[in-house]
Amino acid sequence: MPSTPDSVLDVVPVMPVVVVDDLADAVPLARALVAGGLPAIELTLRTSVALDAIAAISDEVPEILVGAGTILTPGQAKEAHDAGAGFLVSPGATPALLEGMAATGLPFLPGTSTVSEALAVLELGFTEMKFFPAEASGGTAWLSSLASPVPAARFCPTGGITAATAASYLALPNVGCVGGSWLTPADVVRRGDWAEVERRAAAAAALGSPVSNG
Repeated sequence: MPSTPDSVLDVVPVMPVVVVDDLADAVPLARALVAGGLPAIELTLRTSVALDAIAAISDEVPEILVGAGTILTPGQAKEAHDAGAGFLVSPGATPALLEGMAATGLPFLPGTSTVSEALAVLELGFTEMKFFPAEASGGTAWLSSLASPVPAARFCPTGGITAATAASYLALPNVGCVGGSWLTPADVVRRGDWAEVERRAAAAAALGSPVSNG
C-alpha cells in the first residue's frame, strides 16, 4: 500500500467510489484504475465481499491507496482497518462514529450535508470531510456559499456527480477531490471490461491537470 498521504483529498482529482459484488473483480478493477492514472479507490462496505476485496487489493495492488466507504459504525471502522484499508469514509458523522474512526489511526472523511454538521466536525478538530449527498444537498452552490464563512473546511463531494459536472466542483476552493461512481458502473464491471474502466479513469485523472482546471 502507498504511504499514508498528508491528505486523502489530494491523492486524485476523482476518487472512484466502487461497489464490488464478486471478489474476483476486485484486483483487476483496481489495476485498471491505476493504469488509467487513479491510484486510489473507495470500496464501499455494501456487499458481503467488501472486506475481503479490500484485503485482496491491499495485498495484490500495493500501488493503489484503498479506502473503505459507507462506514456506519465504530466496529466497521476497525474491521476495515484490520482488512488493510488506508483510509475511511462515512456518509454521516456522529460523535461515536468520529471517535471510532479516529481510534483506527487512519485518515478519514466524515460525511456532512449541513453547515451545522460541518461546524460540529470542525469543533472536534477534523477539517476534511465528505459532502454527501452532494447534488441532493445543494451541489456546487452550497459549497461555494460555505467557502468564505467556513474556510477551514475542505470537502470531497460525492453523490450524483457525473463526468460532465465533476470539473465544476473541482474548480471550487474548498473542494479537494470529488467522489465518482461513474468510473465503475455495474454493467461494465459485470462484463469485466477493464479497458473501459481504464479509459474512464484516464479521463477523470485528466481533470486534475493544470490545463483541465484552467
